[in-house]
Amino acid sequence: MIADSQTLLQIVSRLALVLLVISMALAFFRLVRGPQAADRVVALDLISVLIVAFLAAYAVHAGDTSFLDVAIAYALVAFLGTVALARFLLRSRRAPGETPNRKGDEC
Repeated sequence: MIADSQTLLQIVSRLALVLLVISMALAFFRLVRGPQAADRVVALDLISVLIVAFLAAYAVHAGDTSFLDVAIAYALVAFLGTVALARFLLRSRRAPGETPNRKGDEC
């Protein structure tokens, strides 16, 4: 028995949504557990990517393209947040009184 394309699309989209939620839970476990700050930043970035994928899969499941606009906006904000957090971690690792390397400076 061959299912029609709409039924198959609903089944696959539900499966994708469930797998994405499980992936988010595993990434959240890594976010909480750590052990280092870099691991937490990577886990947070992974969660952001999974949320964008979830919104895209839900847009397919619901048949509503407005969720894609939300996914694009969220991806832009999440990217900026990840870059800002990475820069913060980079600056916090410097020794007190150490000046940042300038363009053209050696070492």
